Amino acid sequence: MASFLLSIGCVPPTEQIYAENQELKVENAQLRLQIAWLKKRMFGGGQGEKLDAAQLKLALEQLEQRADRQTTLQQISYERRTGAPTERKSPEELFAKLPVTETVVVEPPEVQAAPDLFEKVGEERTFEVDIVPPKLFKREIIRPKYRHRLERTRPLTVAATPARPAPGGYVSAGLMAWVLIAKYVDHQPLYRLERQSERWGARLSRQTMMDWVALGAGWLEIIYRLMRQDLLGGDYLQADETPVRCQDPDEHPGKTMQGWLWVISRPGGDVVFDWRLSRRHEEVVSLLAGFRGLLQSDGYEAYASFVKAHAGVTHVGCWAHARRHFHEALTEAPARAGFVLRLIAHLYHLEQTWDEAGLVQPVLRAQRRSSEFGLTLSLLRRAASRLRELTLPRSLLGQACAYLLGHWEVLVAHCAHGRTRLDTNLVENAIRPSAVGKKNWLFIGHPDAGQRSAIIYSIVTSCQRRGLDPLVYVRDLLRRLPAMTNHDDLAALTPARWKPPS
Repeated sequence: MASFLLSIGCVPPTEQIYAENQELKVENAQLRLQIAWLKKRMFGGGQGEKLDAAQLKLALEQLEQRADRQTTLQQISYERRTGAPTERKSPEELFAKLPVTETVVVEPPEVQAAPDLFEKVGEERTFEVDIVPPKLFKREIIRPKYRHRLERTRPLTVAATPARPAPGGYVSAGLMAWVLIAKYVDHQPLYRLERQSERWGARLSRQTMMDWVALGAGWLEIIYRLMRQDLLGGDYLQADETPVRCQDPDEHPGKTMQGWLWVISRPGGDVVFDWRLSRRHEEVVSLLAGFRGLLQSDGYEAYASFVKAHAGVTHVGCWAHARRHFHEALTEAPARAGFVLRLIAHLYHLEQTWDEAGLVQPVLRAQRRSSEFGLTLSLLRRAASRLRELTLPRSLLGQACAYLLGHWEVLVAHCAHGRTRLDTNLVENAIRPSAVGKKNWLFIGHPDAGQRSAIIYSIVTSCQRRGLDPLVYVRDLLRRLPAMTNHDDLAALTPARWKPPS
């Protein structure tokens, strides 16, 4: 580290020759790669015959002369802490919770032929795992009709129709939940489910399942709104957005346009998606209306503009995005970019140490950040400033330094707030299921369907974050919500408070 600081002018130049030597070694490796490429062009078949041999030979001689004046390539290595390797479980451990629904006793042929000649002294037990494929079935609902014995003129007495997610329809809460989970968790397009349903016992049309998705999103919207209200009512949010193609058959038949799923979340809390047709700054204003507190995001300027216009909001940055730029610059400048990466890694190492020590109090965490981040942050800023002077602005390293210094204030703001995480990786991980899904279903079929996807993704992603089974949760909600009123405690059905049915 000290030698690198010498090379960028952060310490006195007494050992600058050593640092320059390291840079020459890197340049030497690049030159040798160019020599190998030119030799292939000159002496190999194919395109080499079409090139000017005299020009190639001249360029090759010049490169070899420069390379001979330099030393060989130095191997640069980086250390990264990895988690403990995952232990492979035995089949007995892996399937310990599976119920035994069938027991097969296999008697030896000798015992079957003469059972009186043998006595049982023990047994050996093994098992195999089988599966019951999905199968549609009907649940018959009978509502008996009764006539009053004394008052024969009274209307017949019959029980009310049980509340179901599709009044007058035949879909149950379980089947509707299955379709939602298959599409938004297992990423199966509805046309695939349509084909698969024939193996389940009866064909379910794609259009019918589209109607069920719309009905399911309608029932879940009230829980979605409670989740969104809870997030905006807190004092710490992480925000991000991801593009999704959308088709508007009314305006642009046969073509797709760009839409956006905006996401807000809080570490350990719910995840809420919101569908918008643009990425304009005005979308952030409506998305975060009423929020006051810490807002963490990447470098998209719309978030910074929102913070400037709202006095009650403080902006904090994402170190993962800053690190990502330097990681991309490794191929261009491995020594210089690697030095910055090691400094950023030290910040994460301190965070991990505090996590393992159970330091969760925001006040104490902020104090430790202020006291122990100082030296590393100082070196980072000095190194980035010097490297920006030494590199071209449009190079990968130059862009990385510009990003780091341009967002320096929001990145170091973590030192004053102990409740924040250093990056927005948690919210990016929450976006990943939708990114996988759109590779299968390619685009949203109509702009109006975008918000339905946002609602369902919010529900199932929040379940997964809290360790809940999305199928069990959604099925229970679709059973209970149709029978509930505004006087019931709907907040008890949010993923944060929901209890599985007994």
